[in-house]
Amino acid sequence: MKIADVQDQIDHELISKADIHKKINEVAAQASEDYRGKDPLLVAVLKGAVNTMVAFSQAMSIPVQMDFMSLSSYGSGTSSSGTITVRQDLSTDVRGRNVLIVEDIVDSGRTLAWLVEELKRRGAQSVEVFALLEKPSRREVDVQVKYKGYEVPDEFVVGFGLDYDERFRNLDSIAVLKPEVYQGEQA
Repeated sequence: MKIADVQDQIDHELISKADIHKKINEVAAQASEDYRGKDPLLVAVLKGAVNTMVAFSQAMSIPVQMDFMSLSSYGSGTSSSGTITVRQDLSTDVRGRNVLIVEDIVDSGRTLAWLVEELKRRGAQSVEVFALLEKPSRREVDVQVKYKGYEVPDEFVVGFGLDYDERFRNLDSIAVLKPEVYQGEQA
Protein backbone atom coordinates (compact mmCIF):
# COMPACT_ATOMS: atom_id res chain seq x y z
CA MET A 1 0.00 0.00 0.00
CA LYS A 2 1.38 3.39 -0.99
CA ILE A 3 1.10 6.01 1.71
CA ALA A 4 -0.38 9.14 0.16
CA ASP A 5 1.01 12.61 0.73
CA VAL A 6 -0.93 14.45 3.44
CA GLN A 7 -2.05 17.17 1.03
CA ASP A 8 -3.45 14.55 -1.38
CA GLN A 9 -5.92 13.56 1.33
CA ILE A 10 -7.13 17.08 2.09
CA ASP A 11 -10.24 18.40 0.38
CA HIS A 12 -9.64 22.08 1.26
CA GLU A 13 -8.19 24.38 3.88
CA LEU A 14 -10.83 25.78 6.20
CA ILE A 15 -8.79 28.07 8.50
CA SER A 16 -5.27 29.23 7.66
CA LYS A 17 -2.29 29.13 10.01
CA ALA A 18 -2.27 32.94 10.11
CA ASP A 19 -5.97 33.12 11.02
CA ILE A 20 -5.56 30.50 13.74
CA HIS A 21 -2.73 32.45 15.36
CA LYS A 22 -4.56 35.76 15.02
CA LYS A 23 -7.62 34.33 16.82
CA ILE A 24 -5.54 32.64 19.51
CA ASN A 25 -3.67 35.90 20.16
CA GLU A 26 -6.96 37.83 20.48
CA VAL A 27 -8.45 35.30 22.89
CA ALA A 28 -5.23 35.00 24.93
CA ALA A 29 -5.11 38.79 25.33
CA GLN A 30 -8.66 38.77 26.75
CA ALA A 31 -7.98 35.76 28.98
CA SER A 32 -4.76 37.39 30.25
CA GLU A 33 -6.79 40.41 31.39
CA ASP A 34 -9.52 38.25 32.93
CA TYR A 35 -7.05 36.07 34.84
CA ARG A 36 -4.55 38.74 35.89
CA GLY A 37 -3.55 38.05 39.52
CA LYS A 38 -5.54 34.78 39.64
CA ASP A 39 -2.75 32.23 39.06
CA PRO A 40 -4.61 30.30 36.33
CA LEU A 41 -4.08 26.65 35.56
CA LEU A 42 -4.44 25.83 31.88
CA VAL A 43 -5.66 22.28 31.28
CA ALA A 44 -5.57 20.60 27.89
CA VAL A 45 -6.79 17.20 26.84
CA LEU A 46 -4.18 15.12 25.03
CA LYS A 47 -3.44 14.79 22.22
CA GLY A 48 -5.70 17.02 20.16
CA ALA A 49 -5.38 20.20 22.20
CA VAL A 50 -1.57 20.21 22.42
CA ASN A 51 -1.02 22.56 19.46
CA THR A 52 -3.71 24.92 20.73
CA MET A 53 -2.30 24.81 24.28
CA VAL A 54 1.21 25.65 23.10
CA ALA A 55 0.11 28.58 20.94
CA PHE A 56 -2.38 29.85 23.55
CA SER A 57 0.02 29.65 26.50
CA GLN A 58 2.74 31.42 24.53
CA ALA A 59 0.30 34.20 23.66
CA MET A 60 -0.70 34.76 27.30
CA SER A 61 0.89 37.83 28.85
CA ILE A 62 0.59 36.59 32.45
CA PRO A 63 2.25 33.67 34.24
CA VAL A 64 0.29 30.43 33.84
CA GLN A 65 0.69 26.83 34.89
CA MET A 66 -0.14 24.02 32.47
CA ASP A 67 -1.27 20.47 32.95
CA PHE A 68 -2.65 17.74 30.74
CA MET A 69 -5.17 14.92 30.87
CA SER A 70 -5.64 12.12 28.42
CA LEU A 71 -9.32 11.32 27.94
CA SER A 72 -10.90 9.13 25.35
CA SER A 73 -14.37 8.94 23.91
CA TYR A 74 -13.47 8.14 20.31
CA GLY A 75 -11.23 5.12 19.79
CA SER A 76 -10.07 5.04 16.17
CA GLY A 77 -13.39 5.93 14.54
CA THR A 78 -14.97 9.21 13.54
CA SER A 79 -17.76 9.44 16.10
CA SER A 80 -17.80 9.50 19.88
CA SER A 81 -18.60 6.34 21.79
CA GLY A 82 -20.15 8.44 24.57
CA THR A 83 -18.09 6.76 27.32
CA ILE A 84 -15.28 8.87 28.80
CA THR A 85 -12.13 7.02 29.86
CA VAL A 86 -9.32 8.73 31.82
CA ARG A 87 -6.06 7.45 30.36
CA GLN A 88 -3.79 9.96 32.14
CA ASP A 89 -4.83 12.22 34.98
CA LEU A 90 -3.66 15.68 35.98
CA SER A 91 -0.54 15.94 38.11
CA THR A 92 -1.77 19.21 39.67
CA ASP A 93 -4.31 19.51 42.47
CA VAL A 94 -7.04 21.82 41.17
CA ARG A 95 -8.54 22.53 44.59
CA GLY A 96 -9.04 26.29 44.92
CA ARG A 97 -7.56 26.96 41.46
CA ASN A 98 -8.92 29.01 38.58
CA VAL A 99 -8.89 26.50 35.74
CA LEU A 100 -9.08 27.38 32.08
CA ILE A 101 -9.61 24.36 29.85
CA VAL A 102 -7.93 24.79 26.46
CA GLU A 103 -9.79 22.72 23.86
CA ASP A 104 -9.14 22.01 20.21
CA ILE A 105 -12.78 21.34 19.24
CA VAL A 106 -16.16 21.00 20.89
CA ASP A 107 -18.20 18.48 18.96
CA SER A 108 -20.94 16.65 20.90
CA GLY A 109 -19.82 18.43 24.08
CA ARG A 110 -19.99 15.23 26.13
CA THR A 111 -16.28 14.96 26.98
CA LEU A 112 -15.96 18.65 27.76
CA ALA A 113 -19.10 18.69 29.94
CA TRP A 114 -17.74 15.69 31.84
CA LEU A 115 -14.37 17.42 32.33
CA VAL A 116 -15.90 20.70 33.54
CA GLU A 117 -17.99 18.83 36.11
CA GLU A 118 -15.06 16.64 37.16
CA LEU A 119 -12.80 19.66 37.79
CA LYS A 120 -15.57 21.36 39.80
CA ARG A 121 -16.07 18.13 41.77
CA ARG A 122 -12.34 18.18 42.56
CA GLY A 123 -12.73 21.63 44.10
CA ALA A 124 -11.63 24.08 41.39
CA GLN A 125 -12.57 27.64 42.32
CA SER A 126 -13.63 28.33 38.73
CA VAL A 127 -13.67 26.40 35.47
CA GLU A 128 -13.91 28.17 32.11
CA VAL A 129 -13.30 26.99 28.56
CA PHE A 130 -11.43 28.22 25.49
CA ALA A 131 -12.32 26.24 22.39
CA LEU A 132 -10.46 26.93 19.17
CA LEU A 133 -13.26 25.26 17.18
CA GLU A 134 -16.92 24.48 17.79
CA LYS A 135 -19.34 22.40 15.73
CA PRO A 136 -22.73 23.66 16.92
CA SER A 137 -24.59 21.32 14.55
CA ARG A 138 -23.17 18.31 16.43
CA ARG A 139 -23.78 19.57 19.98
CA GLU A 140 -25.62 17.08 22.17
CA VAL A 141 -24.75 18.48 25.60
CA ASP A 142 -24.95 22.14 26.57
CA VAL A 143 -21.53 23.31 27.70
CA GLN A 144 -20.52 26.92 28.21
CA VAL A 145 -17.55 28.11 26.15
CA LYS A 146 -16.43 31.51 27.48
CA TYR A 147 -13.58 32.05 25.02
CA LYS A 148 -14.52 31.22 21.47
CA GLY A 149 -12.44 30.63 18.38
CA TYR A 150 -14.26 29.57 15.21
CA GLU A 151 -17.50 27.79 14.41
CA VAL A 152 -16.96 25.12 11.79
CA PRO A 153 -19.45 23.25 9.61
CA ASP A 154 -20.27 19.59 10.11
CA GLU A 155 -17.32 18.35 8.08
CA PHE A 156 -14.43 16.15 9.19
CA VAL A 157 -11.72 18.64 10.13
CA VAL A 158 -8.08 17.82 10.78
CA GLY A 159 -4.87 19.70 11.45
CA PHE A 160 -3.45 21.86 14.23
CA GLY A 161 -3.69 18.88 16.57
CA LEU A 162 -6.93 17.41 15.23
CA ASP A 163 -6.57 13.95 13.80
CA TYR A 164 -8.11 11.12 11.94
CA ASP A 165 -6.77 7.82 13.28
CA GLU A 166 -3.72 9.62 14.77
CA ARG A 167 -2.78 11.23 11.45
CA PHE A 168 -2.94 14.85 10.22
CA ARG A 169 -2.22 16.45 13.64
CA ASN A 170 0.93 17.96 12.13
CA LEU A 171 -0.86 20.24 9.66
CA ASP A 172 -0.39 23.90 10.61
CA SER A 173 -3.90 24.89 9.50
CA ILE A 174 -7.41 23.46 9.87
CA ALA A 175 -8.47 21.49 6.81
CA VAL A 176 -11.34 19.32 5.66
CA LEU A 177 -10.43 15.70 5.04
CA LYS A 178 -11.59 14.05 1.83
CA PRO A 179 -14.51 11.73 2.71
CA GLU A 180 -12.93 8.76 0.97
CA VAL A 181 -10.05 8.89 3.48
CA TYR A 182 -12.22 8.24 6.53
CA GLN A 183 -14.71 6.09 4.67
CA GLY A 184 -11.87 3.66 3.89
CA GLU A 185 -12.01 3.95 0.11
CA GLN A 186 -8.56 5.43 -0.46
CA ALA A 187 -5.63 3.06 -0.86
